[in-house]
Amino acid sequence: MNDKFLKIWSAFFIALLLSFPVFAREAAPLEPIAVAELPAQAQQTLAAIERGGPFPYAKDGVVFGNYEKILPLQKRGYYREYTVKTPYARNRGARRIITGGEPVHEYFYTGDHYVSFRRIEK
Repeated sequence: MNDKFLKIWSAFFIALLLSFPVFAREAAPLEPIAVAELPAQAQQTLAAIERGGPFPYAKDGVVFGNYEKILPLQKRGYYREYTVKTPYARNRGARRIITGGEPVHEYFYTGDHYVSFRRIEK
């Protein structure tokens, strides 16, 4: 095959791919979890969030990107993440509380480092 044919074929293939609509995946409804059902450490983190700190980890309060797109889609900066202490973990562990909004009006818990989330009902 010559270069001219490959360039034309590549351009055609790219145009074909771009012509297909991309459907945004809508986040599935999240199972609720009551505050009383959260692990004790998550309840402590939630209380720290509500009083504005202090927080034990430097990354607490950073923007959560929602790259997994499990949480409802929002503009960057809408979500913030906070570490939930994991007993015996040598690092931050896998548990987090994610807050949404400014002022905060949504709370989510993940015990498996963003694989799944539950909406915290207050």
